Amino acid sequence: MPGLGTSFGRGGATTAQQDLAFADAILIMGSSMAENHPVGFQWVIEAREKNGAKVIHVDPRFTRTSAMSDYWLPLRAGSDLIFLGALIRHTIENDRWFREYVVRYTNAAVIVRDDFRDAEELDGVFSNPETWQYPDGGWQTADGESRDTGHRGEAQGASTTPHDPPRDVSLQHPRCVFQILKRHFARYTPELVERSCGIPRAKFLEIADVYTSASGAEKTGAICYAVGWTQHSSGVQIIRAASILQLLLGNIGRPGGGIMALRGHASIQGSTDVPTLFDILPGYLPMPTSKERSLSDYLKKHKAAKGWWFNIDKYIVSLLKAYYGDAATRENDFGFNWLPKLTGDHSYFGYSLDMADGHLEGLFVMGQNPAVGSPNAKLHRQAMRKLKWMVVRDMVEMETAVFWQEAPDDIETEVFFFPAASHVEKEGTFTNTQRLLQWREKAVEPPGAAESDYEFMVKLGRRMKARATDRPRDAALRALTWDYADENVEEVLKEIHGGVVRASGAPSGGGAPETRTTPIKHFGELKNDGSTSCGCWIYSGVFENENKANKREPEGRYGHGWGYAWPLDRRILYNRASAKPDGTPWSERKALVWWDEEKREWVGHDVADFTRGKAPDYKPDADEGGDEALPGDAPFIMHPDGMGWLWVPSGLKDGPLPVHYEPLESNVRNPLYEQQTNPAALTLERPDNPYASSPDARFPYVLTTYRLTEHHTAGGMSRTLSHLAELQPELFAEISPELAREAGVANGDVVIVSTARGSIRARALVTTRMPSLDIHTSTGVARVHQVGLPYHWGPRGLVTGDVVNDLLAISEEPNVRIFESKGLSCNLTRATN
Repeated sequence: MPGLGTSFGRGGATTAQQDLAFADAILIMGSSMAENHPVGFQWVIEAREKNGAKVIHVDPRFTRTSAMSDYWLPLRAGSDLIFLGALIRHTIENDRWFREYVVRYTNAAVIVRDDFRDAEELDGVFSNPETWQYPDGGWQTADGESRDTGHRGEAQGASTTPHDPPRDVSLQHPRCVFQILKRHFARYTPELVERSCGIPRAKFLEIADVYTSASGAEKTGAICYAVGWTQHSSGVQIIRAASILQLLLGNIGRPGGGIMALRGHASIQGSTDVPTLFDILPGYLPMPTSKERSLSDYLKKHKAAKGWWFNIDKYIVSLLKAYYGDAATRENDFGFNWLPKLTGDHSYFGYSLDMADGHLEGLFVMGQNPAVGSPNAKLHRQAMRKLKWMVVRDMVEMETAVFWQEAPDDIETEVFFFPAASHVEKEGTFTNTQRLLQWREKAVEPPGAAESDYEFMVKLGRRMKARATDRPRDAALRALTWDYADENVEEVLKEIHGGVVRASGAPSGGGAPETRTTPIKHFGELKNDGSTSCGCWIYSGVFENENKANKREPEGRYGHGWGYAWPLDRRILYNRASAKPDGTPWSERKALVWWDEEKREWVGHDVADFTRGKAPDYKPDADEGGDEALPGDAPFIMHPDGMGWLWVPSGLKDGPLPVHYEPLESNVRNPLYEQQTNPAALTLERPDNPYASSPDARFPYVLTTYRLTEHHTAGGMSRTLSHLAELQPELFAEISPELAREAGVANGDVVIVSTARGSIRARALVTTRMPSLDIHTSTGVARVHQVGLPYHWGPRGLVTGDVVNDLLAISEEPNVRIFESKGLSCNLTRATN
């Protein structure tokens, strides 16, 4: 989520799904929301039917979402940033931007150093094109202070510089962010959209007028996206472009506005909040690197002088106390050096390639099916052969668990399969797409020996601690607090919520001293002196007196009292921006929170995402730090300047502004710059992960992959259910009638789809839902054909099929290391047998 984190301050959706009902326009792009998020889509329909909202769907395919929208625009897969860049240009050139909001609530007025060079000047790169990277100092402001561009995981937007850059509130200075932005997107014209996206100029202008009219005091528009944006080699910058558009239109923090990041699973938001990621700690605290040898080093790099990240010392110390209890003391840096340190690429793809090279002995696979679900899945299946052992926990014996059956006489990997409880057979929380924690009760007992993830991990932790030795390398394991009961999952949520520490001495069985806590109210009570413990600071507040995630008493327009949204049950982030700088609503129609002069606090329809008693006219003293250093009219409290960032001075590896690059495999030349692809992206090309050339006559078509309503990701949970298997029984390839004629294929024929990695078979579905498009190239107009493949099938289950992800390459977007699956090169031919 760095696209949202660097733009606004937090790596999460800025709004709630219920709030979509208040929108005047909704742009859905990078998602088929009606199919993949049907519950949330009800509020899109409500906005359309009750509020007269115009719904726009931009997607290469005509889907159920398209059918329920007012407008559908098919585009060439991989050209999303051109479309969004043109919307930004249209907003500026046609004076659709919300001037007072932009001047007062964004960094549009900041003046950038005169030695900064934009991609428009350097033909697609920002600086240092010899290395395709940016200087360690990052993008600097005119005060000469460089911003911290260290790896920050979810890139929440912290900066360690204490200085305020010069500003020009008239926005006329040639080096102010607004003028740089205006020049940067000047070449993203409606004509370019027609030439490169395949959307007719007149249709683009119609849609641009519809969406950008949702701006100003009386109107707002919302953007919804999903993995159709993230799974690109420039995915973070696509989201950054949407963020810039919404800031210009004044659509962040206001009813009916915002950016809804539609997460791909029930608790994917939770898996980044309390992360299963290698580069962040709970609450988006950055994972330390090997260069940070002490807590002081860590805080020097990451503690902000102004804004909410000034409190990072409270959050990291409280987390260390949650990990290590009484063993974490001031004298040993609260156990900071017991934390693992980053020394390189420890990402999923990093260790997958290590596994393929024989550098891993063992692997735990929990909650995924890499033999089908990972890019270049064939490489993963081959890599598993190099392991000595593998543990698989799942509800069914899916392909990963039985990969050895491909060649049982040759594969020596020892596989241990542990049956896992399903979501209805265990209790705990989901954190959904709008940051909402909801507790689920256990409905039935799991069958046989199946256990919940909680039970398995608690028992594994006990066994590991029992085997801890006196060696220094086991110090962290010895210190780790692990007094969890077999089935009391609520105790974990209490630990995450946090409390005041009170030690109770060493347990009778030896080991680390036991620590108990007295619950706190919320993260505002956390300390940096070791007196508080908290497992994830952004969740602190969820267990104030009761399990708020388990509440089911909704009130008001956003359902407060149903579950708990982090932080502090705020449903709309940055909602101070819903009021004018003086604290009064921009309009009564779009009122959300406002300053009550009599009560001397912020009130309204939501919990204010602002210091409750900070008046709109508050001005900080020069020596103030943290939140006290931000004035009363600075809504984006996580940022050190309190502003939304049109131009990102730190936190991203591929530039302060979005740039269109072609996919890593593309037969279309970049129409804007000499630089063809994202220079910071990693291809990880090797003999078992080859790439097509760009262009490549062997693979003349565009391939994009997607999900179906009737199946779930790699299929382990759906191909084994008879009714779902019957609804979608066979892998198919959607192609246009034109491509079918060109390839000599009839509807229902078996076709072979191939890429540089391999080939698969699928049933041809010839349909006008996947139209061919006219794209202008240096040699004239070319007809671009696109192939759509759902990826849910594998060789096991009630219905089977080839593994679509065998066609994909392993690659890494530079900020989050996600792969590219939404635009690559392929061929399609009719199978002869």
